[in-house]
Amino acid sequence: MREFLKNDPAMQRPRVNGWAVWDREFSKRLGARGWVGMNWPKMYGGGERTAFERLVVVEELLAAGAPASAHWIADRQAGPMLLRFGSEAQRAELLPKMAAGECGFCLGMSEPDSGSDLASVSTRATPVDGGWLLNGTKLWTSHAHRAEYMMLFCRSGHSGETEGRHSGVSQFVVDMRTPGLEIRPVYDQVGSHDFNEVTFTDAFVPETALVGEEGAGWRQVMSELALERSGAERFMSSFVLMREAVRALEGSTDPGALRLVGRLTSHLWTLRNMSLSIAGLLQAGASVDLEAALLKDLGAVLEQEIPEVVRLLVDSAPMRASEDALARLLGEAVLLAPTFSLRGGTREVLRNIISRGLGLR
Repeated sequence: MREFLKNDPAMQRPRVNGWAVWDREFSKRLGARGWVGMNWPKMYGGGERTAFERLVVVEELLAAGAPASAHWIADRQAGPMLLRFGSEAQRAELLPKMAAGECGFCLGMSEPDSGSDLASVSTRATPVDGGWLLNGTKLWTSHAHRAEYMMLFCRSGHSGETEGRHSGVSQFVVDMRTPGLEIRPVYDQVGSHDFNEVTFTDAFVPETALVGEEGAGWRQVMSELALERSGAERFMSSFVLMREAVRALEGSTDPGALRLVGRLTSHLWTLRNMSLSIAGLLQAGASVDLEAALLKDLGAVLEQEIPEVVRLLVDSAPMRASEDALARLLGEAVLLAPTFSLRGGTREVLRNIISRGLGLR
């Protein structure tokens, strides 16, 4: 795989946070080699490989700074969710296209007034003849303007305000071409357009769009978030910057620099061992809610620390437009680092999960 990445045209400009960069043709080339949906059944286009083998491919993509977003969410969580909870019709229609790198997913979770507090979502699916009407708004939806489908989390119960916070919620697969669905761009501080606001106004989806059982969405989304939080991307998004900084320091005998690099390396290796352990648990079919929260929280600390340490180590100003690889990667990391502790659940949310899981609350 390293030889493939070395020669692929998409790899001429490695990126910090490359797994969030969209390149459909690159994902198709990976799919053609069997590197998407690796541990899915062959009948759905998968390779029936192990979670460990998939982790090897994920690590190589992250280490290279590859633009892997066009298939990332589908491979990481939407596909496994359909395998576990979806109907046979959903699996047969969507999984082969996802494994080929031809079908991308976005996530309809966060809302303007709820953020990481998924229990407070207000977007609602109302049952009607033949399906459901969707009304509400999702925010910070990455690549909604590029993805073919959304995995939507919303309220679906009949009792409205009398429901418990974790009751009466469901998941739906929503075609992004659905009438009544409007996508508005949300630009970040450097003018990039990855985020979106997605509004549903009486958007009709058929009965077949429901994933799993109506009202069982909380249990389902918790297992989905465990997949989202447990991957190597939670501690390797800044790896290309760290690697470039180590190259710049080659031959250095400065004890302070060596000590800082050693500290980052030991943290990285510890998190990698945690990731390997989680892959083993997933392979065995175990729940990893607590372990995923731990990995994501500790990983965000490392990812945010890397650009700060690199600024101490090297004489290179962060400049995204620079032709110098180190300056460019440092510029990308400085701008992106604040988001690392927000996406996938804020630090406060994760530490609540951890404290409950350890019996401290």
